[in-house]
Amino acid sequence: MLSIKRLSLADAHILIEGAKQKAVEIGVPMCIAVADESGNLIAFERMDGGKVTSISIAQDKAFTAGAARKSTHEYNAVNVPGNLAFGIDTEVGGRISSVGGGFPVMIDGDCVGGIGVSSGTPAQDMECGEAGLNYFLQQL
Repeated sequence: MLSIKRLSLADAHILIEGAKQKAVEIGVPMCIAVADESGNLIAFERMDGGKVTSISIAQDKAFTAGAARKSTHEYNAVNVPGNLAFGIDTEVGGRISSVGGGFPVMIDGDCVGGIGVSSGTPAQDMECGEAGLNYFLQQL
């Protein structure tokens, strides 16, 4: 039998709150998704003004980070012609994201979920995702 560590709904709300605070600070309304360690959505929030196209993008970033246990920008670095991982973004029904803004949530070496942020530039998305992750880790 397996014992699985997983984010709770309360944890997901903390991650979203931290990302939202940074989004407000930089003036970019974001779509923020949190997934469990299997990539399944736990919570989602679209801030007023968050792009409609970013709803699924944020969720795919959270899916990638949680299920693959890898930041989306790490896929971006290897998803180039000539690399063995080129085309990874077409896998799993096209849900693997290689755009910055998705981060796994790691606790004691275990991936317990992922956060995905979208609506700004990839750098802004990453800034907000990291802020959500750091805010959550400070609460532990």
